[in-house]
Amino acid sequence: MINKLLPTTIIGSYPKPKWFTKVKSIHEKGKFGEEKMEEAENDACKVIIDEHEICGIDVLNDGEMRRTEMVEHFASKIPGFKFYGPVRVWGNNYFNKPSVTRELKDPGPMLVDEFKFIKKHSDENNYIKMPITGPYTIADWSFNEIYSRKELIMRLADIINSEIKRLADAGVKCIQLDEPALSTHPSEVDLVKEATSKVFDNVKLDKKIIHACYGKFDQIYPEILDFEVDQFSLEFANNNFEFLDIFKENEFTKELGLGCIDVHKSEVESVSDIENNINRGLNIVPPEKLWINPDCGMKLLPRKSAYLKLKNMVKATNIVREEIE
Repeated sequence: MINKLLPTTIIGSYPKPKWFTKVKSIHEKGKFGEEKMEEAENDACKVIIDEHEICGIDVLNDGEMRRTEMVEHFASKIPGFKFYGPVRVWGNNYFNKPSVTRELKDPGPMLVDEFKFIKKHSDENNYIKMPITGPYTIADWSFNEIYSRKELIMRLADIINSEIKRLADAGVKCIQLDEPALSTHPSEVDLVKEATSKVFDNVKLDKKIIHACYGKFDQIYPEILDFEVDQFSLEFANNNFEFLDIFKENEFTKELGLGCIDVHKSEVESVSDIENNINRGLNIVPPEKLWINPDCGMKLLPRKSAYLKLKNMVKATNIVREEIE
């Protein structure tokens, strides 16, 4: 358990070093062996872990250096998925959308080695958070040729539950379930709740977190308070804290992961601006229930911007801590 007021954390993804992106490109063309690729992944993970420790992040991971896109990464590991090719999502952005073409099977450990590596190469006192994409988002962002919608979500929940149990056995204390699709289909909030219960069934953890972004939180609140999780990590900075006031209408009984820096723009927020954002979160929950984080994953930002944003986030948090204490 982390015993620190206003713990700072990242959500998950972080900009990959340019040299590593180049190596991945060469590897995808079959010109870079598996052993060398593994060495490159290990080196990139060490670099980003060090970078987050230098920033002063309290709850860290490796910036998902080994992962591709949040759904693609897990679909590529779970037998039963097939990739037909990228689909256009907006502008010139493409997503390698998977399709369920046969019964899904539990692939065995997907993230255990990733966790063990982070633990080995970070300070022994660090608190590690493992993000994993939730069943609802994987299902919602995939083509489905086999199951009914609910059957697919629940089958994925079973598989993810098995993985989280393996992670807990390996020593993981904090899991973040990434469900960005949660707030985009308000009518299915009860379905997400049911899947989340299955995901965390019979799992012993210090902290169960759901991360959500996009959408309109006013359409799923206060229903989400019934979820069997400890914390909701939510996006606020990008929408200028538009939905923060709705959490005053009904008491926010969970911990709140406050998205206080915008990951959609490279401009670095000032320490004072982030400090003000943190104080806005303190109007919703007491200090012991507030975590400080970016809105979402940071992988699309320039790495220098991402680093400076985190550094200022930590500086602002330290100021607020001193004021509270």
